[in-house]
Amino acid sequence: MGGNGCVWSSDEIVIKSPNDKRLYRVIELENRLCALLVHDPEIYADDSSKTLENNTEEDEETFDDEYEDDEYEDEEEDDENDTEKEVKGKRTFSQTKKAAAAMCVGMGSFCDPVEAQGLAHFLEHMLFMGSTEFPDENECGRRGDGVAGSMIVHCRSGASHEVYDFLVLEMLMKNGLRFQKKNFVMDVVVELDGNLRILVFQMNVVLVVLLAIAAEPLDTLQSWVVELFANIRKGTQIKPQFTVEGTIWKAGKLFRLEAVKDVHILDLTWTMPCLHQEYLKKSEDYLAHLLGHEERNVDPGSHFSNITVVTSDDLLCRGWATSISAGVGDEGMHRSSIAYIFVMSIHLTDSGLEKIFDIIGFVYQYIKLLRQVSPQKWIFKELQDIGNMEFRFAEEQPQDDYAAELAEHVIYGEYMYEVWDEEMIKHLLGFFMPENMRIDVVSKSFAKSQDFHYEPWFGSRYTEEDISPSLMELWRNPPEIDVSLQLPSQNEFIPTDFSIRANDISNDLVTVSSPTCIIDEPLIRFWYKLDNTFKLPRANTYFRINLKGGYDNVKNCILTELFIHLLKDELNEIIYQASVAKLETSVSIFSDKLELKVYGFNDKLPVLLSKVLAIAKSFLPSDDRFKVIKEDVVRTLKNTNMKPLSHSSYLRLQVLCQSFYDVDEKLSILHGLSLADLMAFIPELRSQLYIEGLCHGNLSQEEAIHISNIFKSIFSVQPLPIEMRHQERVICLPSGANLVRNVSVKNKCETNSVIELYFQIEQEKGMELTRLKALIDLFDEILEEPFFNQLRTKEQLGYVVECSPREGLDDESFENYRSGLMAKLLEKDPSLTYESNRFWNQITDKRYMFDQSQKEAEDLKSIKKNDVISWYKTYLQQWSPKCRRLAVRVWGCNTNIKESEKHSKSALVIEDLTAFKLSSEFYQSLC
Repeated sequence: MGGNGCVWSSDEIVIKSPNDKRLYRVIELENRLCALLVHDPEIYADDSSKTLENNTEEDEETFDDEYEDDEYEDEEEDDENDTEKEVKGKRTFSQTKKAAAAMCVGMGSFCDPVEAQGLAHFLEHMLFMGSTEFPDENECGRRGDGVAGSMIVHCRSGASHEVYDFLVLEMLMKNGLRFQKKNFVMDVVVELDGNLRILVFQMNVVLVVLLAIAAEPLDTLQSWVVELFANIRKGTQIKPQFTVEGTIWKAGKLFRLEAVKDVHILDLTWTMPCLHQEYLKKSEDYLAHLLGHEERNVDPGSHFSNITVVTSDDLLCRGWATSISAGVGDEGMHRSSIAYIFVMSIHLTDSGLEKIFDIIGFVYQYIKLLRQVSPQKWIFKELQDIGNMEFRFAEEQPQDDYAAELAEHVIYGEYMYEVWDEEMIKHLLGFFMPENMRIDVVSKSFAKSQDFHYEPWFGSRYTEEDISPSLMELWRNPPEIDVSLQLPSQNEFIPTDFSIRANDISNDLVTVSSPTCIIDEPLIRFWYKLDNTFKLPRANTYFRINLKGGYDNVKNCILTELFIHLLKDELNEIIYQASVAKLETSVSIFSDKLELKVYGFNDKLPVLLSKVLAIAKSFLPSDDRFKVIKEDVVRTLKNTNMKPLSHSSYLRLQVLCQSFYDVDEKLSILHGLSLADLMAFIPELRSQLYIEGLCHGNLSQEEAIHISNIFKSIFSVQPLPIEMRHQERVICLPSGANLVRNVSVKNKCETNSVIELYFQIEQEKGMELTRLKALIDLFDEILEEPFFNQLRTKEQLGYVVECSPREGLDDESFENYRSGLMAKLLEKDPSLTYESNRFWNQITDKRYMFDQSQKEAEDLKSIKKNDVISWYKTYLQQWSPKCRRLAVRVWGCNTNIKESEKHSKSALVIEDLTAFKLSSEFYQSLC
């Protein structure tokens, strides 16, 4: 169908989850621009009222907005909106979520001219440096709609496309689309010359998808898109075609790359043909599942998760590897129209570094097994069932993330294993040959006599070695297959019960808005909340277990860390199987507390938890795994603080925390520890415990109590009294303190410097807590964008900039900031996970103020501009006796610390940290 300015439209083409309440429509304009329109009925879903100052309907309001890293907030005008209503000169709206939009442009870094590599990414940044419509730098951040946080814009560049998305208050959605049209599509062409003009022209031609998520009916959204975008010129509809002459890399080569950190990583990479048209078959994901599972969307900074399958168990047992992962990455370079790139990444031990060719041979034995056995339909069926259930019961994402994802992908295709194609799997296996493989070894261990090459961009050193033809032939056709190699067994954690507990439970429990304490005993305290908001068959169970003496001294601290790492190693296989079935496990350490999280589909959650706790209670490490894990912990400690930004935070905590064990001190102790030391320590560590937990989601109270009984039955130990649990205390900086800590970068080739400025306000006490937090958050809201704009955009003093006082803030702008922060605090949690994490933070902080955001929003109503000014003068102005600050400065390799200290005459430089802390007072711990 068409009409209403469209050549085609459909309300049926988008396949959505049965639990998705949104309505979708795809339209195509006469200029061939496509748009996906989404009506979200939950944007105005409750009776919470937020009020904004209103001038007249015709007045243009000006807002200051938040900017965080690559986030910008932009100009909006005040448009009429069906959901607005006039109340005593103010407009109110009941909004639990923001609207969002995204634009995906079909040009990316593959379109960069040879002489201007990086141009697409450069353009992404230039779009916010001014245009004809918005001529001033960062004007999109200053000329907003009048509400702080009303518009946040993200941009990112890919290999074949760029995505621009923004989050905006619903009442300003149409103007957000207008901004996107004017600033992103038309005006930039006028501003730029040469290659930039060419690239922007091409981007206009291949504008692919516009997406809008809002509360308005689909017909209204369609009329907006037609009004704002129909006049964009059609262009020639060029679809870029990318090709590579010959192979992407040299075959029969091993490249050794010098690492900055102390790591050993073996990457084996194979190219496959582009599989864009085969996405319903998921043949590459079938192979990833067998060779080393690829976990999507776990960590935006990494390509693959750190988990293993059958192939890796044997490498781990041999002490050659600590982890293996494999698959086709999600980013554009790995899933481009040129090729799909399949990577197996193996983190090696020191002995594994000496066995690289043996490891590769082992991988090819497993590949030969996969060819001999033939593809297994039951494995595909398991993946299909998991994909179907994940699609059916998908957790909601934040609106801007969802908009960007929809602009790049359809909803259904990411999850669906729809077509079983045995021949396609066999075809792809044919690409796993030595002549199609690239070998990269990343390590700090290099022979000094080697002949180095230098790559041209960063000057990194590498070597290039030939692989002998005989070895290539051995890998191509291994003479035998190790008997330990086999296909995985059937997955016992795939859920079958998807019933919703809230549908069968009395109204009293269903309407409870915060967790309640259902068990409070010397051994265990349990918090519980039944989910009645999201109504998905998912649950999140989080626990912190205090271990006896786990943080009493530095030796105990490092022994506890060793125990936790070895426990994770022991749990690896069972955790992997559960994660495939979308039941995840996280094990970590915080001082003397083991934090265990088991979360996902709730049906088999108690089964997994029982297995994990049984292992945690009884296991004792073997000598060979102790050596491997100890080596890995040593390497991790050596790599700590290699980045100046994390180093500065580490140094700040080192000053502030009474108990803080230094990395070098840990390393010194660790080198002398043996398996016997750990074996003697573990029984004492597990002899007394205290457990605090949260059960939240699709679990009845009886099921939550059953989970507590699992703990009691497995850990039949004495409770750990409160005085024996570690309680962290924070230093109380003296009145008027102006302290400086100067340290050089750990990486002697690091040229970047970092300054972190910490102001200590007051200890959080009683009813004043939320008001104090409201003042701090409001001050942060006001100053963040101008601070970023001044230091990064204008003065270009740094790339990562966070937070400075703003001068000349008028009353109207202040009210806008306050209203915007209130709206942000009252926004609905987008998913069960977000809500669980909010509750868990209150529990681990020992505040138990589960409605803190609502209380803070209420306190904001009474905060005036003069209150913020007074707070600033009291706590942040240097001459105030209540201004207590600590500056941590990490100096790059090309700076002179001694020279800088000459200019710090008014500050006290902390030379001897131990003596400084011994002479200091500390606040009592909340914990």
